[in-house]
Amino acid sequence: MAVAGRRDGPLMLRGGGGGGKPMSRGSRIAVAVAVGIALGCVCAFLYPDGLFRPSASALQWSRHVDSTACESSGQVTNLKSQLASLERKNAEMRRQINELSMKLQLAGQGKDETLYKPGPFGTVKALRTNPTVMPDESVNPRLAKILEEVAVKKELIVALANSNVREMLEVWFTNIKRVGIPNFLVVALDDDIESFCKSKGVPVYRRDPDEGIDNIAKTGGNHAVSGLKFRVLREFLQLGYSILLSDIDIIFLRNPFEHLYRDSDVESMSDGHNNMTAYGFNDVFDEPSMGWARYAHTMRIWVYNSGFFYIRPTIPSIELLDRVAYRLSHEKAWDQAVFNEELFFPSHPGYEGLHASRRTMDIYLFMNSKVLFKTVRKDAQLKKLKPVIVHLNYHPDKLDRMKAVIEFYVNGKQDALQRFPDGSE
Repeated sequence: MAVAGRRDGPLMLRGGGGGGKPMSRGSRIAVAVAVGIALGCVCAFLYPDGLFRPSASALQWSRHVDSTACESSGQVTNLKSQLASLERKNAEMRRQINELSMKLQLAGQGKDETLYKPGPFGTVKALRTNPTVMPDESVNPRLAKILEEVAVKKELIVALANSNVREMLEVWFTNIKRVGIPNFLVVALDDDIESFCKSKGVPVYRRDPDEGIDNIAKTGGNHAVSGLKFRVLREFLQLGYSILLSDIDIIFLRNPFEHLYRDSDVESMSDGHNNMTAYGFNDVFDEPSMGWARYAHTMRIWVYNSGFFYIRPTIPSIELLDRVAYRLSHEKAWDQAVFNEELFFPSHPGYEGLHASRRTMDIYLFMNSKVLFKTVRKDAQLKKLKPVIVHLNYHPDKLDRMKAVIEFYVNGKQDALQRFPDGSE
């Protein structure tokens, strides 16, 4: 039996010699299925990989893409590993440099050896900046974690506060936020201030219980609390952070970190009210009974304000804090007076002076309230200047004047300062 191709007439089944007759529809479908199966078997045998087999170049490109993707992913992982390793080595090298610098500094104390050859006349400069200490996180791991989150470039503003100054504290941190300063921290001296700061989204640190400190913190007045800061700040320096210590009777108008020199152990605002008193002057003491030698020349400078100063984590800075804290725990003294005595008194028989470098801040940028109310508000040109901070240290009506400073410098109310007297009368 043979199958003829399709023609114009109906499909016919041809026999040996007899005539054909048309196939039924079911027979035609069966024949078509049989032919399809037969062709499929033949193709499967002749082309085991399929009729539309990809070319060799296409396969090669596919393998190349897969290989490249794998290699790229491996390279990224390898680079990340190398970067992490370099960062660890860099941190270790910085630690070793700090450690060696401190050893060199300590080894040279009390020795007369000449370490450097002086250059030509007019070119000799002494070392300006002491090396920082090697950070020791074991001192206070909890504080170390907080500082790591809050500080920017290992710097931050720190203020101590208890419930006695809650209203002023809110004015203080509100203005810091307004200026856009992110790196600040309140050291809460009682539970109420800790809760208050947390409710306002203010970074806060509550020290571990310490009976000696806590009694003063909870019940002490302004001077007593001020004395605590020298003990509290020591841990910050040991952890390797530079601190801008701030009282809370201060209005921040600009970011202070943009106006620091960072070349000294202590950089402080002054209680002086003009260039002479703030930066030093030759004061002549007259004693007529001495006749020809009646005039004695003295050098004078008004004290640094212990309520606003920048302190770097150096050995002299830590020694300063230790000295002041010790004296305040054994003497009835004002912390600002002791702070300045330790900074300025030279070595003399029976006393070893502190070998710390110091810098006086610009009195028109870091302005005390005597400068503002006695001079600046009365001078048309000086009124145009915008200070970095204003410290209401000279006046007892602090909160009222703080609000007036905001009205004048922030809200532009030109007569906001006029109703106040120069002093506190």
